[in-house]
Amino acid sequence: MAKFVPMKGLAEYELRLSKLSKNMKSVIAGKAIYGGADIVANKIRENLSSLPAITDKQNIAAYRSGEKSKLTAKQKEGLLNSLGISKMQEDSGYLNVKVGFDGYNSVKTRKYPKGQPNQLIARVVESGSTYMDRIPFVRPAINQTKKLAEAEMARIMDNEIEKIMK
Repeated sequence: MAKFVPMKGLAEYELRLSKLSKNMKSVIAGKAIYGGADIVANKIRENLSSLPAITDKQNIAAYRSGEKSKLTAKQKEGLLNSLGISKMQEDSGYLNVKVGFDGYNSVKTRKYPKGQPNQLIARVVESGSTYMDRIPFVRPAINQTKKLAEAEMARIMDNEIEKIMK
């Protein structure tokens, strides 16, 4: 929580509140939102790094023998490289950012000549499909970091408000 800051008069108080009002959305809230998103993104990255991965040859052999596919090293690398935080946007008065995957990995197929979409691979790994068992890594990261991210956001907000009010 922000601490009480002594002031010398109503004019000074009004000036500080005006500064706070100008900076609240663009600066203070933005820093807090990115601070919380960074904690979640780092945990997702950590969970993703710990997932087992096999080679393309092992995956092809499994497919030919009728077994379910597994995450390959190239797919995992593509996911790790594409994980990021979007630019902050305002939606119906709320500021938000998205943590997710973008672009394509280096596994080129007939269907995906530019490479497989990283968002698709992340969804398949997270939720599973008819050809791959699920290995959740996003939802557990969110569940584990929710309170920590909220606490970090509150800490950043308090620090930024205190800077302006001094």
